Amino acid sequence: MTSSAIISKVWSFCNTLRDDGMSYQDYLEQLTFLLFLKMADEYSKPPYNRPLPIPIEYQWDSLTSKRGAELELHYSILLRELGQQKGVLGQIFTKSQNKIQDPAKLYKLIDMIHRENWVMMDTDVKGDIYEGLLEKNAEDTKSGAGQYFTPRALISAMVACIRPEPGKTIADPACGTGGFFLSAYDFIANEKNYKLDKEQKQFLKYSTFYGNEIVAGTRRMALMNLFLHNIGDIDSDNNISPADALIAQSSITYDYVLANPPFGKKSSQTFTNEEGEQEKEDLTYNRQDFFATTSNKQLNFVQHIRTMLKTTGMAAVVLPDNVLFEGGAGELVRKKILETTDLHTILRLPTGIFYANGVKANVVFFDAKPSAKDPWTKEIWYYDYRTNVHHTLKKNPLKLEDLQDFINCYHPGNRHTRIETFNAETNPEGRWRKFSYEEIVSRDKTSLDITWLKDKSLADLDNLPDPDVLANDILENLEAGLENFRLIIKQLQ
Repeated sequence: MTSSAIISKVWSFCNTLRDDGMSYQDYLEQLTFLLFLKMADEYSKPPYNRPLPIPIEYQWDSLTSKRGAELELHYSILLRELGQQKGVLGQIFTKSQNKIQDPAKLYKLIDMIHRENWVMMDTDVKGDIYEGLLEKNAEDTKSGAGQYFTPRALISAMVACIRPEPGKTIADPACGTGGFFLSAYDFIANEKNYKLDKEQKQFLKYSTFYGNEIVAGTRRMALMNLFLHNIGDIDSDNNISPADALIAQSSITYDYVLANPPFGKKSSQTFTNEEGEQEKEDLTYNRQDFFATTSNKQLNFVQHIRTMLKTTGMAAVVLPDNVLFEGGAGELVRKKILETTDLHTILRLPTGIFYANGVKANVVFFDAKPSAKDPWTKEIWYYDYRTNVHHTLKKNPLKLEDLQDFINCYHPGNRHTRIETFNAETNPEGRWRKFSYEEIVSRDKTSLDITWLKDKSLADLDNLPDPDVLANDILENLEAGLENFRLIIKQLQ
């Protein structure tokens, strides 16, 4: 069967189950369990002949030989038992449940998977199927999965700027479904970028990627996503921890950190009070290696990421606007980051590119440095890809070519030979502009929230964007405002 036929088959079956009220997330999970078992079965046969870490009574053949209520019962027991196993196996099946209530449809899904040889299938095909489902899941706003999915065009642009090298480590302390790892893997494995020797290929497969993901279902998808893309192995250790990355300093440091920490400013935990009512309290992390103690989740991630880097390390992090301008702890963290790292580039992102509504975000690039008397940041280069830029998820989604001008301006080969496109006299519309350290620190609260381009939609009433773009912009702004009000109400309660 051709790859496009397999993809269409997997998709059409997904729609069949959605008619039964099943979400993309549930379908993805069931597909993950069954694909993993089938691929493990294929690895146990020639030419691989690997010993299986799965008890014989729960191997793939135990599913294909049953029907009806017997199959449903066996599948439920299998999920529970495999969740108790060690290694990647136990981690993929942890807290797993059967969500397919109709045994006939469960058998049909097993049969569909059984008919293909997944190990022999091209990595791109397996990856496209799974990545496609992850994106659909992110679009399903009711599931809230959008917060774990960063637009792949944005990830690719960040990786193109950082240009990760073979034999170096890459970390993401909030890795979601593993998008940054896959893009970095593709970049390093691409023969146009590097010709890898055997040792480098082994390092790329087993020792390059390290992440944290505290949501069990999302972590499960990340493990499977990496496995399908040939990162790690069925019986190798995995380096995606279920622990909260912010609780303690990382025991090892890394060459690169690529991350999009979860949106939502507050870290909180829920507990039951003396009256038996549920209450939330702000969660702060008291860490000696942090500049400021705060319950602002993003500020904590910025501080944590700085501590994760080797002194030669590089970071590219997606952060919301509040990190650039918030006072108090925000101001202190910004000042310290400017002093202790070389924060050299900020890409201002447009609205309408994330599945979570109302998000105004940026990509902040900084390089770690050894301790020194003088501040390491000398100037910050800004690329304004927000003003007069209109994207929507459906009609005009963000594409890699949209960010190509930014990549060219960033000058990944040697960022010390950059040239501004902004000029007050000759090109006031230039999107690429630098500001000195002195200019930045003289601003109120050391705010990094800088714009210089005129919003044309305010001045040129004859050439307004399409009504749906305007409506989306209004919705984005309302959502952002509502989110801020919700946070205020939470604090007042």
